Amino acid sequence: MRPGAFLDTLHGRKLALSRATVTTLQINVGKRCNQACHHCHVEAGPKRTEMMTSETALRLIELVAATPSIETIDITGGAPELNENFRTLVSESRRLGRNVIDRCNLTVMFEEGQGDLAEFLAANQVAVCASLPCYSAKNVEAQRGIGVFDKSIKALQMLSELGYGDPRSGLELDLVYNPVGAYLPPPQETLEADYKRELGEAFGIRFNRLLTITNMPISRFAHYLRREGKYAEYMSTLVNHFNPMTIDGLMCRHLVSVGWEGTVYDCDFNQMLEIAVPNESDESLSIFDVNSFRDWEGRGIATDNHCFGCTAGAGSSCGGALG
Repeated sequence: MRPGAFLDTLHGRKLALSRATVTTLQINVGKRCNQACHHCHVEAGPKRTEMMTSETALRLIELVAATPSIETIDITGGAPELNENFRTLVSESRRLGRNVIDRCNLTVMFEEGQGDLAEFLAANQVAVCASLPCYSAKNVEAQRGIGVFDKSIKALQMLSELGYGDPRSGLELDLVYNPVGAYLPPPQETLEADYKRELGEAFGIRFNRLLTITNMPISRFAHYLRREGKYAEYMSTLVNHFNPMTIDGLMCRHLVSVGWEGTVYDCDFNQMLEIAVPNESDESLSIFDVNSFRDWEGRGIATDNHCFGCTAGAGSSCGGALG
């Protein structure tokens, strides 16, 4: 596909993409993970060493305090809990009155030193956004590895016992579905009903929402597509299902993404492609270059053809389908 096709599509439909008020700060604390999933756009894994320092984490807390419009701190990785600054980011963000989301792979709860993780999350009223690409062991392990399904179920049961997924508790648990192959997710509402029925009846697990997220044609998933000779076909699927109604709801309009080293991006996917927000010298903007994320409304957003992944069909964001 020729470069700039996404931007041409916007212009051809007289659409514009620009920032609104920044309400979410998404922080990638590093690429170390106890899993190495086939679809992972971060290309995280046990051998990755990139990890956010305490200096960078504390600077982020300063920026949160200086930006009152930020309502949500969305912490991701890798497995974010494996970063030694994770609990500081959580506790300090909560002290500042912000909501916190932990993007958890569930199996991390059984790693050394994480025995009290579920209790820590509950005590700090952290919303858990947990990856579970299917309610069947076969599909989960095809994407994430042998033994992952059983551990994931045990972790979800631990969270349920603490009150997660119970509307009365205020402890929010969302599950995340990624397609196993090169196709778009099914309707989110329908699949959510299937998940709740299957997980509830078989394992007594409850949760709040299911978020369907389209696999982005970048990094590890792009390697898979090219290896299988499906890259062009998948990109055609995304382009042919472009939905102009998704533009206003795209996460990049309200979100700032920060990498483990402190570089600022328009979204998590741009971060993995190293498409940074530029500074005045047209170099990568760092959190040490800014005093807050106030007054970012109207700023342009960097795009490329992977953006067709967020605008295909019902749309896709870190918060699931857009409509």
